[in-house]
This record gives sequence, structure tokens and C-alpha cells, in this order.
Amino acid sequence: MIKLLRVDYRLIHGQITTSWVAQIGCDCILIANDKVPGDVLRKNALKLAKPPETKLVIKTVEDSIAAINSGVTDKYKLFVIVENVQDARRMVEGCQGFERVNLGNVRMGAKSKQLGTTVFVSEQDMEDIRVMQAKGSSVDVQSIPRDKCTIVKL
Repeated sequence: MIKLLRVDYRLIHGQITTSWVAQIGCDCILIANDKVPGDVLRKNALKLAKPPETKLVIKTVEDSIAAINSGVTDKYKLFVIVENVQDARRMVEGCQGFERVNLGNVRMGAKSKQLGTTVFVSEQDMEDIRVMQAKGSSVDVQSIPRDKCTIVKL
């Protein structure tokens, strides 16, 4: 069961390990990213950062989509984390079950619009958000669970 899809360029860090994992009740974190699976240093850092009682799986976006669609992840309470809005869109377009997409930490770029304290979106990001919303996913901004959750309306 997919508990949450979060966009966070830092992937796993303190907010994830101390707040989100407990809040959503997940037992498995899936990092869907095209670069991390081939980066031994980043993979090892993420393994060290994860909560000890939580399984960690690191796959490319396409392999993540295939795993979810195959049903192999159904036994887990799955927390999917991607690095950017484009990868979130790929996940939403490739799989069923992403009711909520949380924008947690999105890097500021040229001509970005600020949606939250740590969320900056480009024109392309806004188009990707519209596509996810059209697919039925609620998109929100919320850094940590105790913060106010703001639904994105574009």
C-alpha cells in the first residue's frame, strides 16, 4: 500500500526519519531516482540515514514503477521519495495509487515561484503538478507533519 509520495531533493534526512516515517506509519522507504542506484557513496549514505526498523529500497524511476505495478511492494506500507517534481510526475503517470503527492523540499531555480518555505517551482514543475492533479493526485506543500498542509491550487 502506498502511504505517500514525497518530493524532497535531500531524499532521506532528519525530517524523514524523525517525523514522516512515524506519521504515515510506513515500514519501507522506496527511493525512486535514476542516479542514486549507480552512486555507491550516495546509496551508502542513505542506508546509514534510514530509520533502523524501516526497509530501504533504491531503484531507478522506471524500475520503481515496474516494482509497484508488479505487486511486489503490496506487502509494504510504502513511502516513496523522489528528488524532483518531474520524477513525481513519472511515478504518478506510471502507477495507480498515488492519492497524495507531498512537496517537501524543492530546490530554487531560475524564475522559480515559491509555494512554501522550502518549495520553489518552475513553469515545468507547475505543468507537472497540473498533470498529477488531472490524474487524481492531491498535491500539497508540507515540510513536516506538524506544519500546516496547503493544497496546491494552480
